[in-house]
Amino acid sequence: MIDLGILGAALETAVFGLLALVTVFFAIFVVIAKDVVRAGLALIMCMFGVAGIYILLNAQFLGIIQVLVYIGAIGVLILFAVMLTKREIGGGPRAN
Repeated sequence: MIDLGILGAALETAVFGLLALVTVFFAIFVVIAKDVVRAGLALIMCMFGVAGIYILLNAQFLGIIQVLVYIGAIGVLILFAVMLTKREIGGGPRAN
């Protein structure tokens, strides 16, 4: 017979490891991304990973606040600010 307590603990450890790996991957991508829009989207995904870790650690209030405040407000504000700034397309030298 399979002990459900051990199976649940193993599943919880696997989900935590996956969330930690995804969060670290997107955090590194935020730093090395050359495009600001992609860096902003990676930052939002990193914040989702942190919210998932909060919820997994039984801090549901912090997870919900992370999603509402940081992802909902600050993440969208950063993306709109970046996307609405005027930037020249193909910013290299002209070949005339």
